[in-house]
Amino acid sequence: MDELLKSKQRGAWNNVLMHILLWGVIFILPYFFMDSERIFYWQSFMRSLPELLGFMLVFYLNYFLLIDKLLYKGKTKRFILYNLLLILAVAFLMHYGRDLIETLIPELRPRRRMKRGGGRGWSSNMQLLFLVRNSTWLFLMAGLSVALKMTVRWFEVDNERKELEKAKSDAELQNLKNQINPHFLLNTLNNIYALIEFDPPRAQQAVMDLSKMLRHLLYENNQTFVPLRQEATFMRNYIELMRIRLPDNVKLTTNLSYSESGNTFISPLIFISLIENAFKHGISGEKPSFIDISLREHPDGKVEFVSRNSYFPKSESDKSGSGIGLELVKKKLELLYPDNYQWKTSIEDDVYTTMLLIDTKKQSNDTQLLDRG
Repeated sequence: MDELLKSKQRGAWNNVLMHILLWGVIFILPYFFMDSERIFYWQSFMRSLPELLGFMLVFYLNYFLLIDKLLYKGKTKRFILYNLLLILAVAFLMHYGRDLIETLIPELRPRRRMKRGGGRGWSSNMQLLFLVRNSTWLFLMAGLSVALKMTVRWFEVDNERKELEKAKSDAELQNLKNQINPHFLLNTLNNIYALIEFDPPRAQQAVMDLSKMLRHLLYENNQTFVPLRQEATFMRNYIELMRIRLPDNVKLTTNLSYSESGNTFISPLIFISLIENAFKHGISGEKPSFIDISLREHPDGKVEFVSRNSYFPKSESDKSGSGIGLELVKKKLELLYPDNYQWKTSIEDDVYTTMLLIDTKKQSNDTQLLDRG
């Protein structure tokens, strides 16, 4: 909510600055084309004041009233008609406003002023010319008002859309966390329960290890991204917790390579479901089995996870996990790393391989700021 408020405040200030620059250019630009050593003539400015005020009147009547009341509501014909009437009225006021100012302040009259006597026809033509010129400029002001208003509204709508998408993503991510954590806890408790039956002392140690991991889930897992070294430590603890219940016919190897002082951030629990899957399908009570897990941090910010295991698919009657973990990983990747990850799986010679490569440098700036802002 704070980010949305700050965004609206920045947009309001940018809008004010845009109007100041617009009218600054319109007021000052004519003086750059004057053939004179002096930059500013107050007499010229005062004579042009009716035109400038007319420009502002048409511009802001459209900007604050006609566009909102008519154009945005689909009343285009009435919008055009009202603008025609407004422009004609303002054009006449602009023309006679200069005469009024020159009458009130005689020193503003030009030295060479056309007489309104015998040159009557020429005077009428000049008046018509001035009226057409002013009307043309007023039409441009109306068009500029519409263009600026439309641009501002487009940015406002675009910012609101981004905020809604961000809020939706945040809600979906929180929902995923609420699903992943109980799922992870259920699998771990099942492992400890199985361990209690044949090795109670090791089961006690497993409970202690689990308490450390729960501390991570409760207090360190509330962020959208965590340091890779922190997540790697959690993965190592989880693997060691799983190791204590493995039979002798299972060979488990791990290789976690990452920088202890690096600043690579990763989504928490993104790899745990893949590790769970390896333990679920890679272990046989009778046949030789293996699980090989590796994590590597590349210098360019990419994180590569590879898991290889012997493949012993479960029967349909085995509902443990129900495959929800991999589905949640897929949803999380799409939310946090759209088009910035590669996930490949393969089964060859009874060996299941999964490879997940994430480009952490291209993750959304908005999601990065959730944890660092």
